[in-house]
Amino acid sequence: MKVSALLGLLPGAALASDVLNVAFYAKERSQLFDFISANSEIDYGCRPVVMAADGEHKLHAIISEEHLHHFKRSLDPELVRVELLHSINKRQESTAPIGKGDRFKGGRIAPRGFGSRKPSEYAELQRAGVFNADEVYTAMKGLERKYGMRLFTTPYKTFEGNKIIGGVANKAQKVRKDKQYIYLTSGIHARERGGPDNLIYFISDLLYANKHRKGLTYGNKKYTNSQVKKVLGAGIVFIPMLNPDGVRHDQANSNLWRKNRNPASAIAGDPLSVGVDLNRNFDFLWNFTQKFDPSVSPASTNPSSQAFYGTAPFSEPESKDMAWVYTQYPNIHWYIDVHSAAGTLLYSWGDDNNQSHDRKQNLFNLAYDGKRGVVNDDLYNEYIDQCDWDNIRLAANRTTDAMIGVGGRQYVPQQAVGLYPTSGASDDWSFSRWHKDKRLTKVYGYTMEFGYATNFYPSPEEYVQNVLDTNAGFMEFVLSAVEIGLKG
Repeated sequence: MKVSALLGLLPGAALASDVLNVAFYAKERSQLFDFISANSEIDYGCRPVVMAADGEHKLHAIISEEHLHHFKRSLDPELVRVELLHSINKRQESTAPIGKGDRFKGGRIAPRGFGSRKPSEYAELQRAGVFNADEVYTAMKGLERKYGMRLFTTPYKTFEGNKIIGGVANKAQKVRKDKQYIYLTSGIHARERGGPDNLIYFISDLLYANKHRKGLTYGNKKYTNSQVKKVLGAGIVFIPMLNPDGVRHDQANSNLWRKNRNPASAIAGDPLSVGVDLNRNFDFLWNFTQKFDPSVSPASTNPSSQAFYGTAPFSEPESKDMAWVYTQYPNIHWYIDVHSAAGTLLYSWGDDNNQSHDRKQNLFNLAYDGKRGVVNDDLYNEYIDQCDWDNIRLAANRTTDAMIGVGGRQYVPQQAVGLYPTSGASDDWSFSRWHKDKRLTKVYGYTMEFGYATNFYPSPEEYVQNVLDTNAGFMEFVLSAVEIGLKG
C-alpha cells in the first residue's frame, strides 16, 4: 500500500498521535530513490535528502506512529528498512524556546545580531529563544526607529487577516526603487523555526556595524567594515515572515505545521487538509500533472499533503505578496528563500537536470509536457545558459564555503532538482520570469536550507549555530553578487 492511500485511512493521524522522526536505510541510493517515487506523500521535510551512512544510505522522514508500524510490517528489510530516531513531541523539551512577551518592547528596542557581539553574549540571545510571531513585527519596528530603515506592508492580507511586512536596508537608508538588487525571504514554511530570526539578526548586524564603523564576526569568519558597507551598498529588500498564519499556528501547537491556514480546500474531519504549501504555489510548472512525467510527484493535488499546491498558481495571498515585491523593486537580480532543514544551498533548476546545449528543452515548450522530472534520463533536461549556470554555481560555492568556514557544520551547494524534482517553488519562479519576458530583470534564485535534516525545531545550541551559519552565508552571497555583477 502506498503511504498516500494509508493517509486516506488515517485522517489527522500525524496530529492525533506522536510524531516520529525516522530514517529509511538501504544499501543502494537507487533503492531509496525508488522508495521516494513510490511514497511521494511522506513528509520528507523541505525535500528528500539521501545521504551516506556507515556503508549504507539513509533518508530522513517525519511520520506518525501508525505509519511506522505499517512500514515495519510491509517493507522488505533486505531492501529498505525503517528505524525510529526519536519522537519529535518528546524532544520538545530540548528545543529552543519560543520567546515570551515582547523583548523589543513594541519597537522601542532594536534587535542586535550575533556578528556584532562577543561569543560570551550569545547565551542571552539563546535563552530568549526564537522570535514569536509578534516579535517579528516589533523587531522590524525597532530597526525602523533606531536606524531609519524603511518598512513596507504588502497589499494582500492572509486568510486570518495578518499583514506581511518587509524592510529595505541601504547604506544611506535612501530608498530608490531602481537600486534594489538583493531580495531575501524566510518563514514561508511555518515549522522551520529560526528563519525569520536569521534574516532580522543579519540586517540588524549590518545596520549596527555600519553605524558604529565595525566589522562582523561569525565563528571563524570575519568581515571588515568595508565589506559591511559594500553589502549594504548593494541594497537589500527582505520579508522575514511570509507565512504569519502558519507560524502562529505552529508556535501555538508545536505540531510541525508547514502550510498556510487557508481552509478553502479542507476535508471535513481531517485537520491536515487545511492550508496550502506556499512553496508549491508559484507559477513555475505549477500544473505538474500536465507538465511532468506521470511517475513524478513534485507537488501534490491532495489537500492533506504537506506539499499541496493550492487551486491555481498564486492562489494564496502570501505567494502574491512575495511576487508583488518584484513589481516595486524591478531591478532585483539575486534572490534567496531561507528554509530548513537540510544543510544545502540550492540553485535552479528544480524540475530536471540542467543542460546548456539544447534551447528547445525549456519549461515553456509544450512539446515536452509530460516528459519532465525524470532525473538523469536522456528524454528531457532543462535548458540554462552556460554563463548563467557558471555564475549561479560560483555564488553558491562561495556562499557554502563561508557557511562551512564558520566552523559549525557542512553545507552542500547543489542544483535544486537534487534528488527529487519540485514545481511551483519561489526560487525557480524568480529565475523563470526573465525567460518568459526579456523586458524583466534576470533573477538568480536560490533556496538556503540551514540546520540538520528534518530538525525543524533546533536545540538552543543549534539555534545559535544556525544564525551564525546563515548570516555568514548572506554576507558572502551579497559580496559574490556584487563581484559577479548586479546588472541584468
